[in-house]
Amino acid sequence: IAVIAAYMLIYIFVTGLSLPGATVMTLAGGALFGLWVGAIVISFASTLGATLACLISRFLLRDWVQSKFGDKLSEINQGIEKEGLFYLFTLRLIPAFPFFVINLLMGLTKMPIFTFYWISQIGMFPATLVYVNAGKELAKIDSLSGILSPPLIISFVILGLFPIAAKKAVAFYKSGRGGL
Repeated sequence: IAVIAAYMLIYIFVTGLSLPGATVMTLAGGALFGLWVGAIVISFASTLGATLACLISRFLLRDWVQSKFGDKLSEINQGIEKEGLFYLFTLRLIPAFPFFVINLLMGLTKMPIFTFYWISQIGMFPATLVYVNAGKELAKIDSLSGILSPPLIISFVILGLFPIAAKKAVAFYKSGRGGL
């Protein structure tokens, strides 16, 4: 438990301060903890770190940015109020932008922090599973030929196809055919 707690604290620190290394830490977490424990630990650590980064941005930058770009932010805040949940969920699900950018930008909006947390938790979980699984498979490599093992190749194929599948799912939902 001490190893998991230390890992989580380091992960939260790295993510909260928007330092590089979250992807490597996620792969390492999969290697260290396996798929399910790793996915749960990393899911909470990454979301807590993202929330910390959002709060830092909100309290250190929002007033300054608001004073410089208030008219433009007003439009963004109106959009966030109307469709912010779906917008953030889509950004989390389809990793088109680096997560640290999303964390910092969302801190500049008026989205409630708890909403940011739970949407991030749900939206980042599928990709977390894919990365943790890749890390778990990387840990099994005991020779150079292990790089070509079917489970590792499948993990990397899923890693590459996930953003495309997520984008198509979001487009299907937005088209009205996948509505609730």
